[in-house]
Amino acid sequence: MHLSRIPTPVAASLVLLPAAALLAYEINQRYPLTGSEPVETAQTRAKPAPKAAPQAERMVLQPMADQAAPAPAAHQVGGLRTKVLPPPDDHVVPVPEGSADSFAAFDTNPVKSVKTDPVSTFSVDVDTASYAFVRRMLNEGMLPPADAVRVEEMINYFDYDYPLPADRSVPFSTSVAVYPTPWNPDTKLMHIGLKAYDIAPETRPASNLVFLIDVSGSMDSPDKLPLLKTAFRLLLDELGPEDTVAIVTYAGDAGTVLKPTAVSRKARILKALETLKPGGSTAGAAGLEEAYRLAESARREGSVNRVILATDGDFNVGVADPNALEAMIEDRRDSGVFLSVLGFGRGNYRDDVMQALAQSGNGVAAYIDTLGEARKVLVEEASAALFTVAKDVKFQVEFNPARVAEYRLIGYETRALNREDFNDDRVDAGDIGSGHTVTALYEITPVGSPARLFDDLRYGQAAGTGGASDDYAFLKLRYKLPEADTSSRITVPITAQMERASVADLPEDYRFAASVAAFGQKLRGTRFVDGYDYAEIIDLANGARGADPFGHRGAFVGLVRLADSLDR
Repeated sequence: MHLSRIPTPVAASLVLLPAAALLAYEINQRYPLTGSEPVETAQTRAKPAPKAAPQAERMVLQPMADQAAPAPAAHQVGGLRTKVLPPPDDHVVPVPEGSADSFAAFDTNPVKSVKTDPVSTFSVDVDTASYAFVRRMLNEGMLPPADAVRVEEMINYFDYDYPLPADRSVPFSTSVAVYPTPWNPDTKLMHIGLKAYDIAPETRPASNLVFLIDVSGSMDSPDKLPLLKTAFRLLLDELGPEDTVAIVTYAGDAGTVLKPTAVSRKARILKALETLKPGGSTAGAAGLEEAYRLAESARREGSVNRVILATDGDFNVGVADPNALEAMIEDRRDSGVFLSVLGFGRGNYRDDVMQALAQSGNGVAAYIDTLGEARKVLVEEASAALFTVAKDVKFQVEFNPARVAEYRLIGYETRALNREDFNDDRVDAGDIGSGHTVTALYEITPVGSPARLFDDLRYGQAAGTGGASDDYAFLKLRYKLPEADTSSRITVPITAQMERASVADLPEDYRFAASVAAFGQKLRGTRFVDGYDYAEIIDLANGARGADPFGHRGAFVGLVRLADSLDR
């Protein structure tokens, strides 16, 4: 659409953001929204007494050969319990002056000795919020704060063409390769990829969705509530006519703007969406309670039941008991209603709260800064965002001391688990949606490499002894099917046959993932990539862009160039 066809006052406001704004204007013209709906508030309806969170029965675990490190201390952030880890001691970019954005602090994973810490355990992560937020800051001419950069979310922002599993009974396939580390010739990368089963459109279960929308005063910005409305209109086009949608708002009190309504009545849904106006403080807990109530009321046999929270993350009113909010989300998760979180805006962005909510609710956390990102999350990846094929997915890797002297996991710091958590089905972990890919990278130091940081113990076995085979490691995956309470396990030996002699021998996807890993570490200021410059990251990524149908990989190269210009 050309600006000459748009009324002059509207065109003037669209010039600043032409691509996103023009598309938004076209959608508004296609779906004109008028009228209003009466809002039912929590005060106009009698509330049942809150349900007490169930107490889990304690399981007696078998003693392990080694003692796991104690869990980090917990503190309250935005009404939720979150792990407290020390901030990175490397180069740190502070949150911009005057900004109220907040991120959970965490330290970069250290190098570990296989002799003393042979086992690594962590939860899967398919969130992408970190990459989108980092991209926004770079595009605005600022380097992101170190704690805003979660390297695994940057890697997993991109899709990788790993082989699909044969059927749904084993919900994902594994792909493994070992190859020279691009930024350190004396170490190797161990690349683990998962590809989730992709549900065919004709076999997808019915969706029962409740949009929980923040309409507090902090959402009064073009990149918040207006963008949110347009994003949800895009999602509506991806739903079937028999799927149901409800809308709950919160600002001072929770209100039902739209009771569960079939998507076949799209005009009614769009009309309700348009009534939303920002104003007031943020009663987030009350909104969650109301959204879950509606999701339960519209539940159908075999349906997918999900609350989608859209907010800038500010929960400043309505949390009387901080632990109760997390307990409520976990209780509803166990009943089959999951929670996903979409973040909007900057300056008041509570990333720490959003991550905690999504992790407690068995959902994904995404950040939407442009209409293009809304299309990626809610159109291109709608199936992965809505339909879970495996839940509580955990990784555990045991390294062979005969081949590997040291290792470090790249990213996943906020997803670390204790060793004994792997076999404990009560311990929550991440979920994988239909067609999702998940990538994890370890940088490993072979026995005899000059890159070793740990000396052999005087009174212990020397490195290079104690292993029973030529394997690099042994990978174990544990998961539950969506309706299951008991987990299943997959095991994969990581053998010498999986090794590639050079980076050039690798498929494009592996090379591109390595370039993103290098960039994420560079932004965090970690010393591990000190000798690897932005130009080398660009060269590696450019040689691995492949078909790139949506231009995401090409845009990544542009971000690296921006960071290079800013980091001087």
